[in-house]
Amino acid sequence: MSCTEEKAPEKSAAGDRISRARMILPASDVEGILFFGEANIRYLTGFTGTDAVLLLGTHHLALLVDGRYTTQAKEETRECAIVEFSDRADGVEGAIADLGLKRVGIESAAVTLDSYLAIRERAPGVDFKPLSGEIDPLRIIKEGEEAALIREAARRAARALTETLEEIRPGVTEQEIVAILEMKMRQAGGEGPSFETIVASGPNAALPHATSGSREIADGDFVTIDYGTVWGGYHSDETCTIAVGRVTERQAAVYGVVKEAHDRTIDAVREGISCRDVDAVARRHIDRAGYGPHFAHGTGHGVGLEIHEPPRLSERSNDILEEGMVVTVEPGIYLPGLWGVRIEDTVLVEKDGCEILTRMSKDLKIL
Repeated sequence: MSCTEEKAPEKSAAGDRISRARMILPASDVEGILFFGEANIRYLTGFTGTDAVLLLGTHHLALLVDGRYTTQAKEETRECAIVEFSDRADGVEGAIADLGLKRVGIESAAVTLDSYLAIRERAPGVDFKPLSGEIDPLRIIKEGEEAALIREAARRAARALTETLEEIRPGVTEQEIVAILEMKMRQAGGEGPSFETIVASGPNAALPHATSGSREIADGDFVTIDYGTVWGGYHSDETCTIAVGRVTERQAAVYGVVKEAHDRTIDAVREGISCRDVDAVARRHIDRAGYGPHFAHGTGHGVGLEIHEPPRLSERSNDILEEGMVVTVEPGIYLPGLWGVRIEDTVLVEKDGCEILTRMSKDLKIL
């Protein structure tokens, strides 16, 4: 099938996405772009398969797949030629040659070195240019439908966690809670967990990205649950820290510091504020409470078709929040050998504030 075959008329929303992607071409001084990442390919074409290459040109769009995905690609896409290949590098070279392209951008963050070298070997006359920061802004502003999908994912995930909380008690292991929560997210209609679910109890909760294990939850534990599900390809992301049985005065005080940092940061989120300044709100409050060295990660990140997307809410970010961005707010305090507290919501940036998309109450809950 040729790259130049007649294409069906573009839908308005997808057509707008493709038009914005094409604006990268002159800005990057390339004649085409090879997309390898599943998220960008799905965003631009609707194709949900896990192995494809998308070649975007000034007037052409070709989705390259092997025989496993040809029928699926034809059913899911309406705006591009479908090119079937038996060898990926040969298929890419042929598509580039069909269009006569000499300067081609490549989604460098999503292609393996082996794949790139194979393509470059097949097309020695083509100048390939790695693109990363040029592509990052493509999905950074969420359309209304995208925000609705994240909102629905969060609703279904919260329903699952609400039911799972009934199972948390001394003697139950972290892994057992993970299994229950992920099962309930599936039962709620989720397409799968947004990432490897984290249930971390006691001293394990002092590890920001702990791996859930065989530790049994004990009376007096803080239990941090970082979870999410996928709906329509879009991810939810939320963290709740709950107490089992009882809390000490220090646990309650630290929880209060993190909760206040979380609340103040959400109050600061709005169009026009820098991500660095948003991060500073949380960091300043935790630092003034004497726990600055125990908050060692950024305050948040973008969420969408991938669980981690631009922008980053961090000390090093140069991004400015814009209406339609979806970001997490997740300050934490981690005391090695004791316990930790992280509280996270996902929010939709608006002109004068934000909408909290995640659903669970962040008041201290003692089971």
